[in-house]
Amino acid sequence: MKEVLKNYSGILWLLSGIVLGSIIGITAPGTVPYLKPLGDIFLNLLFVSVVPLVFFAVANSIASLEQQSEFGKIVFTMILTFLLFIIIAALFTIGAVYLFPVSGISGSSEALAETASEDSWGNRIVSFFTVGEFTELFSRKNMLALLIFAFLTGFAARKSGEQGHAFRMFMASGYEVMKELLLIIMKLAPIGLGAYFAYQVATLGPQLFGFYAKPLGLYYIAGIVYFFVFFSLYAFVSDPKSGIRNFWGNAAYPTLTALSTCSSFATMPANLQAAAKIGIPNAISNLVIPIGTTLHKNGSSMSSIIKIYVAFMIIGRDFFEPTNLLLALGITVFVSIVAGGIPNGGYIGEMLMISVYKLPQEAVPAVIIIGTLVDPLATVLNAVGQVVAAMFVNRFVKVEV
Repeated sequence: MKEVLKNYSGILWLLSGIVLGSIIGITAPGTVPYLKPLGDIFLNLLFVSVVPLVFFAVANSIASLEQQSEFGKIVFTMILTFLLFIIIAALFTIGAVYLFPVSGISGSSEALAETASEDSWGNRIVSFFTVGEFTELFSRKNMLALLIFAFLTGFAARKSGEQGHAFRMFMASGYEVMKELLLIIMKLAPIGLGAYFAYQVATLGPQLFGFYAKPLGLYYIAGIVYFFVFFSLYAFVSDPKSGIRNFWGNAAYPTLTALSTCSSFATMPANLQAAAKIGIPNAISNLVIPIGTTLHKNGSSMSSIIKIYVAFMIIGRDFFEPTNLLLALGITVFVSIVAGGIPNGGYIGEMLMISVYKLPQEAVPAVIIIGTLVDPLATVLNAVGQVVAAMFVNRFVKVEV
C-alpha cells in the first residue's frame, strides 16, 4: 500500500492543489488576480523545459534504434502494427466523443478570447513543417518543425557511425538532464495548476466541474471498452484458436503492475514475462515490447483526442471540422511516439497540440488536468498493449523459437 501511495503521490498532490484552487476560486474570487501569476510562472517554466526535451528525446530515440535492433521484416511489421493500433484507438475515441458530445461552457469563448490568426493553407503547411531560421526551431510555437528536425538529426547521428559516437552520447546525456529538469518543474504543478484552476473557477464558474467530469467519464468508459473489446479482437486475430485465452490468462500481472506503478517502463519486465508464457519468441518480444514501450501508446492516443476535444470545447471551436480531425490524428501519432519513456511526457503532446492548432495558452491547464486524471487507465492501455502488439507481430512474422 505504501508503494502504491508513493507511485501515485504526484497525482494525489496535484488533485489536492486543484481542489484547494477550486475552493479558493469559489469562496474568495477576489484573491484570484494574486494567484494567477503563480500559474503563469509554472506554465512558462514548463514551456521552456519542454522544447529542448522534445529535441533530445526524439533525436536520441532515433539515434539509438540501430543499437537496439536491426531494420528488417520484424521492425517493418512492428511499425505498421503500432500505427494501426494507435490510429484505431484515436478513431474509436473520435467516434465516442461524436456520439456522446460534451456541451461547451457558456461564456468560455469570451473568457478565452485569443484566436488563431487566419492564414492561407499553403503558408500554414510550410509553417507546420519548417522554419526560416535555426533559432526559430526552439520555440514552442514551432513544435512540429522541431520534431521533424529532431528526427532528421537522430537519423544523421545513427548513420555517422563511430565518428558520431560523441554526439550520440551528448544527445543521450541531454535527454537525461532535461528529463530530470521536467521532473523538478512538475513538483510545482500542484501550486501552478491549483492557481490556474482557481482562476478558471472564478472566471467560468463551478460549471467547470461538470465540464471536466463528462470528458473524464467518457475517457474511462471508452478506455475500459477498448481494453476488453479491442485487445480481445487483436488477440483473436493474432491466434484465432487460443489467442484470447492466452492473452487474458497472462494479462493480469502486467495490468496490476501498470496500475500500481503508473509507469509503462516499470511494467516492461511483467510484459516480457507474460509474452514468454504466451509463447512469443524472444526475437520478437525482446524487440517489440521495449521499443513499443517508447513508441506505441494506445492510452496516450485516446487521451490525446480527448484533450484536443476539451481544448476546442473551451475556446468554442468545431473539433469535427475535417481539417481539425486530420490534424488530430497526426498529432496523436506524434504524441504516442514522443510521450514514450518520458515522465510526464504527455505534456509534450499538449505543447505540440497548442502549437499546431494555435490555441491560447489558457487551454493548457485544462488539458494537463485531463491528462493527469486519465493517467492510471492510460498507463494500463499503453503498457499492456505491448503484449498484444507482440502477439500481433508474431502472427505475421514467423521466427524460429
